[in-house]
Formats: sequence, C-alpha cells, structure tokens
Amino acid sequence: MKRKTLVALLSAISVTCGMFSAGSVSVIAEETAAEEEVQEESGDADQAAADHVAELIDKIYVQERTETTDEDCTAAKEAWDSLSDVQKELVEGEEASPDYFGLDTGDASGDDVRNADEIGENELLVVSFGTSYNDSRIEDIKGIEDALQEAYPDWSVRRAFTAQIIINHVQARDGEQIDNMQQALDRAVANGVKNLVVQPTHLMHGAEYDEMTEAIDAYRDQFETVAVAEPMLGEVGDDASVINEDKAAVAKAVAEAAVADAGYDSMEAAAEDGTAIVFLGHGTSHTAKISYSQMQTQMNELGYTNAFIGTVEGEPEETACDAVVESVKDAGFSKVILRPLMVVAGDHANNDMAGAEEDSWKSIFEASGSFDSVDAQIAGLGRIDAVKQLYVEHTKAAIDSVAE
Repeated sequence: MKRKTLVALLSAISVTCGMFSAGSVSVIAEETAAEEEVQEESGDADQAAADHVAELIDKIYVQERTETTDEDCTAAKEAWDSLSDVQKELVEGEEASPDYFGLDTGDASGDDVRNADEIGENELLVVSFGTSYNDSRIEDIKGIEDALQEAYPDWSVRRAFTAQIIINHVQARDGEQIDNMQQALDRAVANGVKNLVVQPTHLMHGAEYDEMTEAIDAYRDQFETVAVAEPMLGEVGDDASVINEDKAAVAKAVAEAAVADAGYDSMEAAAEDGTAIVFLGHGTSHTAKISYSQMQTQMNELGYTNAFIGTVEGEPEETACDAVVESVKDAGFSKVILRPLMVVAGDHANNDMAGAEEDSWKSIFEASGSFDSVDAQIAGLGRIDAVKQLYVEHTKAAIDSVAE
C-alpha cells in the first residue's frame, strides 16, 4: 500500500475513533447525570417520608390527651414501620428522633398496665410519673405495685401515670395503654369504688405531687373515703437540717445497694478505697427542692463521707454537676460511681447520667481529668426491697386512716 494511502487510512480511523470516544463520553456523562438525578430524587423522597413520621411523633409528644390521641399513636407507629432502615435514620423533629421507636428498652410484654375493671369497693391507685424504658418500668414501677398488691390482697391495685408524653410513647411503640389520672379516676367511679387510697411513687411533695392531689380533689365527693399516702421521702420540712425516718431508710437502702453492686462490703470500705458515690436526682425549682439538701444532711448524719447528692436540673445550686465535681475532688476521692436517686432508671439515668454525650454527668466527670475511674449504675430505687417496704408502710398508714 502506498504511504499516502496508508496515512489517509490511519487518519480516517483516528477521526472515527475520536468521534466514537467523544460520543461514548457524552453518553456516559448523560447516564451519570441521570443516575445522580434519580439518587437525588430518591434522597428527597426518603427525607420526605422521614419528615412525615417526625411530624406524627411530634404530634403525640404532648402532655395533653385529645380525642384523636389513640388514632394519632397508631398512625405514627404504622408510618414508622413503613420506613426503610435508611429512612428511619433520617427521622428528626422538634422532639422526634430514630430512638422514639427504634431504641431497644426491653420487652413490654412483661408489664401489667393494671387498668382492668371489676375493681370492687376498695381501690389502691398507684400513681407514677412513668417511663418509656420497658425494663425499668417493669422492675421499678411494677415491682412497687406488685409489692403493694401482695401486702394488701383485699385492695385492687391499679396504675396511673401523670406524664401523658410517656403514656403516648408506650402506647404508640408497644401497644400498651396506661391510664392517666383522669382515666384512672373515671374508671374508679364507673366501677363503684367506695374507698380510694392513692399511693404516689414520687420522691417528694413536689410539683407532680401537687398536680396529682389537685386531680384527686376534683373527685373526692364521688367516693365515700379518699386517702393519699406519703411519697417516698415523707414530709419536706423547713430547711436542709430536717431529716426523718423515711429519708434515713432511703439513704441506707440506696447506699447499701450501691456498694453491693460495686463489690464493697460497706460505704466505709468504698471510702477507704477512694471511691465516692454520687446519687443523682431529678432536681426541681419547687420549694420541695430542699429535700435534696436534706438527703445530703442525712447521708452526712449516717457517716457516709463519700456520699454526694446531685440533680439533673442543678436545683438546689449545690447539686449542680460542676459543684458536685468540685466537692468530690476537694474531698480527695479518686474514683466515682454514679447512681440514680430516682424511682425509675429511665431516660435521665441512661442519658443525662450515664450517656455518651459530652454533657452527661459521666462525661463531665471524666472530662475533669480529676478521677482515675468514673462508673455508672443503672438501677432505680423502685427495685430495692427496703424502698418497696417503705411504700408498703406509707400505704398502711393511709389505709388505717380510712378505716378509722
């Protein structure tokens, strides 16, 4: 083949290949753009589905029951169940998050909602704030209710929660329907209850206790007798120096449980090993907040030099996290154990106390760099036998007052 002809042929092939390559690149680019558009549309659809569920969760994350609450709880759960795993991770609202339905808090089937009718003439209504943590609800709240039913078989034990937010959460996620105060009292009236004794599981005479008694007062004339038992710590008292047998019983019970779980024989033995135990309550702006200061006084009176009282809300001021960190450090302890001073080991215990977030008590104690170890015990007061017995005694006093 002549050289000119060969060159011409190669040039033609080169042009053709160039045209082919350019076309291929163009096609690939178009396909890539189309794929990205599909992915973007898919992402938008995923977010839209997640946002819809977040709106439904926020709708039931309220402290008031409405005519549509039951339907709203069902709708939220059905919408959540229809999401893919990817979509569930995108759920984020004012209160909503993937944990609302996705967090594993145990099996709710072991609980007893205690909302049956056929109550009889004598009802013992056990009123709690409540918790959506299934294992804790069963072990702490149900544990107290079971102890009371065993102690007073002639009284029908029923349950009421004061936190509608929690009632809705448990109903939506687990299908477990728990009475609020109005529902429980209406049920008692409808069942012809004559004698009503109410045992709050609240720690003190605080805001929740006041709201509970206000609800009960509106129904008093519909029963022959009504008696409200003392909360866990009994009467509040005027100042931080006021302690009583109830506070002493709780202080001893929670201290003994804490050291036993930590492997010590006593609070003294823990102190000798350089271990401080911080008992964390909720805290409140209510005048009853003095109860936390009284519990510190009680710990001191019992000789527990390594016992410190803190609160999530930081009220009273000396119970705030930073203040407690300084107190433990100044006292010379090198190890710290955090434990709830709460009836239930729920959200506060798992997150505010022992959570991985940087603002949890465990994280703040660790970040101080002042301690060799910081551990947390997730256990509510309601599972301690001595605390259950205290409620049994408080209920007895209330029943005896009705019988007089």
